[in-house]
Amino acid sequence: MFNVKLSGLRRAATAAVAATVLASSAVAQDVRIGAMREGSSWYVFAATLEQIIEPILGKNSVEVIARGGGIANPMVVQGGKAEIALSNKASAVWANQGNESVYEGMSAPDIRALVGGLNDVYVGAMARNAFTDEMGTTDLDEIMASGKPVRVLMKPVGSSAVPVAQMIFEGLGTSAEQIKANGGDIIQVDTGQIADQMRNGNADVYIDTMIKGHPTITEVALTADVVFLDVPEPAMAVLEKNGLTPGSYGPDWYKGQSTATQGANLGTVLIASATLDEDIAYQVTKAIIEHADELKASHGAWSGFDPKKAMLPENTGIALHPGALRYYREAGLM
Repeated sequence: MFNVKLSGLRRAATAAVAATVLASSAVAQDVRIGAMREGSSWYVFAATLEQIIEPILGKNSVEVIARGGGIANPMVVQGGKAEIALSNKASAVWANQGNESVYEGMSAPDIRALVGGLNDVYVGAMARNAFTDEMGTTDLDEIMASGKPVRVLMKPVGSSAVPVAQMIFEGLGTSAEQIKANGGDIIQVDTGQIADQMRNGNADVYIDTMIKGHPTITEVALTADVVFLDVPEPAMAVLEKNGLTPGSYGPDWYKGQSTATQGANLGTVLIASATLDEDIAYQVTKAIIEHADELKASHGAWSGFDPKKAMLPENTGIALHPGALRYYREAGLM
């Protein structure tokens, strides 16, 4: 197993939970949907879902929580601060199993799946062309094995890309500590600062989630001279052991990406608390499956969702909620 020191994770998850309590204390809501910040594909999905299910569940019965993320959301649901939430499939598995390296002793045994396979979320890498020219290779394995300084850029703790980056390092026989010992660095900044870091040459390699239409990746590709790097096979083997699915993204998702790029798919699943009323879980699941076209049209990231595969274990990662299970059986999908 990989050994990752995510010292800020417990505080980040706790802060997300505390913020959710403050945001929802004024008006009691029947269903709170954990998403991400406004403008993200997860927020758009949650807002669209709110419009679909509120007429079913009742006026003012649904609230979208515009914070959280792939790592935090399973703990937000486990802590009872949201009834349902979007999560990466891999992070739902890590949380459900209490992965020590990622969750530092925390676990979410009471989360269940409603709808899986919502969209592909690949984690991949890109680098400045000037850097790969200097290194003489675009092979990430060779770059990390060179012993030369490499400045790796990623989001702060709380993003699913952070533990995945650590897994990539492990698969390539290195670590954050070794990268720093070689004269390189691990640079973690908020989303709004990432493009500047790459444009200004302050970072060499950037690891993040590669979603079609992702605004940050799009900006980096448009404004910096970059090349997309395949995740090497030794790293992919570690990622696959930890719940990610090998695959490729692109081509032509971003400027300069003329061929498909190898990455690892985190997946996206809508999770719920095991304590969520079975009828509500049934209605939410039914609404998503039967309004799939509307949800897919809300954002390009959801265009590949196949409702007929929403209940498959490879897409959910964790056990189905009894309400979701009842719907899939009644609909003839199981």
